[in-house]
Formats: sequence, C-alpha cells, structure tokens
Amino acid sequence: MVLSNYTKEFKYNWQLASPVMLGMLGHTFVSFVDNIMVGQLGTAELAAVSLGNSFMFIAMSLGIGFSTAITPLVAEADAENNFASGKSAFKHGLFLCTALGILLFLMVFFAKPLMYLMKQPAEVVELAIPYLDLVAFSLIPLVSFQAFKQFSDGLSMTRYPMYATLVANIVNVALNYVLIFGKLGFPQMGIVGAAYGTLISRFVMVGFLWWLLKGHEKSKAYVTQIKLFVLNSNMVKKIMSLGSPSAMQMFFEVAIFTAAIWLSGLLGKNAQAANQIALNLSSMTFMVAMGLSVASMIRVGNQKGLQNYLELRRIAFSLFLMGALFAICFGLLFFAFHTELPKLYLDQNDMLNAIDNTEVMAIASKLLIAAAIFQVSDSIQVVVLGALRGLQDVKIPTIITFISYWVVGFPISIYFGKSDSLGSFGIWLGLLAGLSTAAILLYIRFNYLTKKLIDAKHGTS
Repeated sequence: MVLSNYTKEFKYNWQLASPVMLGMLGHTFVSFVDNIMVGQLGTAELAAVSLGNSFMFIAMSLGIGFSTAITPLVAEADAENNFASGKSAFKHGLFLCTALGILLFLMVFFAKPLMYLMKQPAEVVELAIPYLDLVAFSLIPLVSFQAFKQFSDGLSMTRYPMYATLVANIVNVALNYVLIFGKLGFPQMGIVGAAYGTLISRFVMVGFLWWLLKGHEKSKAYVTQIKLFVLNSNMVKKIMSLGSPSAMQMFFEVAIFTAAIWLSGLLGKNAQAANQIALNLSSMTFMVAMGLSVASMIRVGNQKGLQNYLELRRIAFSLFLMGALFAICFGLLFFAFHTELPKLYLDQNDMLNAIDNTEVMAIASKLLIAAAIFQVSDSIQVVVLGALRGLQDVKIPTIITFISYWVVGFPISIYFGKSDSLGSFGIWLGLLAGLSTAAILLYIRFNYLTKKLIDAKHGTS
C-alpha cells in the first residue's frame, strides 16, 4: 500500500520524462553513429574522435549545466500563471546561453594545442585537430538549442525538443554516410565528414525547435517578439546565480569522465578506443536517468511554486525509485552482454587491424562490467540533483559533486589506472567511487532540505 503512493506517479513521470530521454538519447546517438561509422576506418580514427569529443564534453557540460537554470524558473512561473516572469526567464536565458556558446567555442578552438602537451598518441592528435575545429563551432547552435529546450521542458512541453533532436539525427546520419565514406558523388572526408554532419545537424535542430514552439498556442507568445538585447540586471543575476553552480556540477562529473579518456590515452590508442566504447554505451543509459532528472526538476519546481512540500517529497521519491529500477535493468543488460556490445563498434573482418581490434574489445568488455555496477549510483545521483535544482538549491550540491568526483573518485582513478596496476579497469573504479559518493551525499541533502521545508510550513500553520 505504501509503495503504491510512489508507483501511481510512474505513468505521469514517464509521460514527462520519456520525450526528454529520447531527446537526450538523440544527442548521444549522434555520437554513437559517429563512433560506429568512424570505427570502420580504424582504431586510431575512433581514438581521435574520442580525444576531440573529450574537449567537447567539457564545454557541453558547462553549456547544458548552465541552461538548466531556465527550467525551474519557467516551471515555477507556469504553476503561478505568471507569463511575464516566464518570458523574462526564457529571454534572459537564451541571451546568456548564446553568449556562453560563443565563449565555449572560442575556448575549445584555442585549447587545441593542449593535445600535444597531454602525451596522447601522435597519430591520434593529428586526426583529432581538424575534427575538433568544426565540432567546436557547433557549440553555438547546441547551447542556444539548450535554452529553447529547457524553456520547453519548464512548460512541460517535453516532446518538442525530442522531435527536433530526432530530425537532427536523421540529418546527421545521412550526412555522415555521404561525407565520411564519399557516397553519392561527395568527397570521402573521413572523420572531418563526421564533424560536418554534427555541425549542420545542430543548426537544423535549433531552427526546427524554434519553428515548432512558434506554432504552438502555449509557447508562441514566449518565443516571438523577443527583445533579446533589452536586459534586466536582476533576472541576469538570478539566472547566473542558478546556472553557474549547475554548470559546475555537470562540469565536475563530466570532467572526471573526460579525465578517464586522457588517462586511457596514456595507456595507448587501444585503451583509449576501448574507453570510448564503454563511455558511449554507458552515456546512453545515463540519458534515461537524465530524462528522469528533468522530470524531477519540472515536478519539484511546480510543487515549490504551489508550496506543497509533502506532495513534492512524495513525487520526488517516486522518481528516485523509477531511476533505480531502470538502472538495475541496464546494469543486468551490460553484465549479460559485456562481451558482445563492443563488437558493434569495430570491423571484425578487418584483418589489417585484427590484433588492435581484439585488444580493444577485450578491454571494453571489462569496462562494461564496471559500468554495470555503477548504473544505480549514477542514476540516483542525477535524479536527486534534478530534484535539488527544482528546489533551486545549487550551491551545496556543487560542493558535494566536487568532493565526490575530485576528492574521492579521481585519486582512485590515478592510483589504480596505471599500466602496472589495474589499467583501464582501475580508471573506472574511480568513476564508480565518485558516483556512489555523490548519490549518497546528494540524497542526504535532499532529505534534509525537504524535511526542513515541511517542518517550517506545518510549524507555522
């Protein structure tokens, strides 16, 4: 009977979260398609995409993390029927996200020489630099898209960003096919072709989402007649104060996974290619948890606007339970197929690279066992983080994420990740430790805050 208080929310949670999941999976699917298509060219090319994307992951984490400030503000305004406040949050969010996208592009563009200083395989760096030039520019449309997406999520219109991402995926797959391999009269461009596919598809994505929102009665007034350069300093400060810690939270987590890519590079191109396979697969399951995290942010934001804290806590716990159940299923899936899944990424008929490919698959299959184990902690930490963002509590969670990943997780990755220790598997033990610490500490924070809100409200009534 007690369990049904939570499971009865599953249907609505799923209605909100599933489009977000599909949209987020769409982002990852772009990378999945790139990896599979590029993997056919060889392990050096796959490692180059991994190295190039490691810079992108850091920049994207800052952009996506910052944009999450828009959702709880719009959700709270929507619950209060305050159109002016909702439009202001969106307009200022769009301006700040676009400016951040330009800044992140410039940072990545000028950070390329760092690759030479990081002791990465030379052939991998030579391939990664031209790839990164183009993909870095795609940060501008990507972070602008995030502003539209987070606004749309805040209005509980989670399907539209999903549609835009699906269209972008179709464009990306088609362009990848013709540009990587030189089909239909196009030149054969290799991994640079994959970069063009990503860049063009992201411009399509932001344009298509704006067109969809402009055509819907609920969102039309928000996304038209925007005086983008007429800014209110109070709203800029509010979004900055929410968005900056959220960006750092996502940065701390993504940066440790990026550090895993670089640490793998020290072990050689095959270890780096194997790390990319395991990372790509586990990031797809993470996007399901991200969908629930956004649903958590929306629903908690709505209940905060209504000041209904008992209901807020019950709904949040239903989302935590859902996340844990999904994660257990994914963990079992990874464990059962840890030797089969890496085979998707490499050409097993390529006799020239047969030795490299065999080594990559052996390493990747071990990493998937580590990924199977951390599914639950990864899911819980991100769904609880969404609930805390819905409460607009961002500063303490930022400190928690830093401690979890960089005080606990990273030292373990370095210590056990050496070639004379556990190698690649040791790097992933650090990831497991960091995620588990974050899950426990963030849950304690949410539990404390919601009990405090309930006690304060009922104490004054």
